[in-house]
Amino acid sequence: MKQFIFFIAKIFAILLLTMVLLDLFYTTVYLNSNSRTKIDYLYQSKDRNYDVIFLGSSRVNNHFVPEIFNEKGYKTFNFGITRSRLEESALMLKLMVERNYKIKNLILQVDLNINTNDHSEAIRSLFMPYLHFSKTIRDHYKSIPEYNKLLYIPFYRYMNYDARIGFQEMFNAAIHKKTNALDNDGFYPLPKNKGKLIPADLSKYYPKRNKAYEEIRAICQKNNIHLIAITTPICINTINRDYFNHIQSVYPEIHNFENAVVDDKYFSTCGHMNKDGAVEFTKIVFNAFFKPKTAP
Repeated sequence: MKQFIFFIAKIFAILLLTMVLLDLFYTTVYLNSNSRTKIDYLYQSKDRNYDVIFLGSSRVNNHFVPEIFNEKGYKTFNFGITRSRLEESALMLKLMVERNYKIKNLILQVDLNINTNDHSEAIRSLFMPYLHFSKTIRDHYKSIPEYNKLLYIPFYRYMNYDARIGFQEMFNAAIHKKTNALDNDGFYPLPKNKGKLIPADLSKYYPKRNKAYEEIRAICQKNNIHLIAITTPICINTINRDYFNHIQSVYPEIHNFENAVVDDKYFSTCGHMNKDGAVEFTKIVFNAFFKPKTAP
């Protein structure tokens, strides 16, 4: 019986040691990677100065062209991430403050993402390699149910989020295989639509008060960041476009730009503009809030 207990204890010790070593190895790889995602790029940077940054989901990632701002004398970067929600945008802004970013203006997409206070599990996973090294990340996630397991069980977070930060992604990070996430100062252009646009259905959407948005608003106020919260275009055939009219009843300061671009030729899908649409929209937003620093 003693031999059996000793054997089990030995297996457990070997397993625990293996998990600790794997955790250290994976984490070391991610701590030395800055070319795979906007999150690792952000985490590995510090002391950056921006006139304008963009935050939001794919409706930022595919809709704002920093080059247009850069040509007018503004240093900008598009930190929009496809599938992210306002909770992840809030954490990114917190990390920017932690990394001593100096930001003058934040253009934040607030439209379909205030239909919910939920998070994006896929994007949450990308913060996990830095959990032990960033108090900001720990504080942000300390209230989630699985927090203790993620923090204290070695290698658990890599197993739990294997699809996003597991072996394949770790290997690509280890060999410094770049993605296109950082190309074009963070802007990812979409192609033209070759068929008929399928209308988006917002019949079950209704804007709600959003904890993460209010957190972002408070961070901006505390750090003297000029917050410009706006809606972004969606195709004219969208079902329940009235959703956008209700947004200002919840947050009057949000600027309505869902009708800034409406021609179908500017859309890749109903909810996302193509490159031409993004260029047109970015120019409209620039002219609405900024003036050129440099002569055209």
